[in-house]
Amino acid sequence: MTVVEPLAERRIALVDLLDRLLAGGVVISGDLTLRIADVDLVRVDLKALISSVNEDVPSPWDPRGEVRP
Repeated sequence: MTVVEPLAERRIALVDLLDRLLAGGVVISGDLTLRIADVDLVRVDLKALISSVNEDVPSPWDPRGEVRP
């Protein structure tokens, strides 16, 4: 019988973690509801996409389609 040991504790720098997350992109979403006496007064639905930008890829909004040096 093989004994499986738990994963060793690894320390990862915050910069490395952010680099990994931004390389693939992160989606953040949430709901906020302001309610008084069981009556919903305000409801806000928040969604954000956070990703890194590659300057080698031309922007779809650039009419010339040129890559900046």
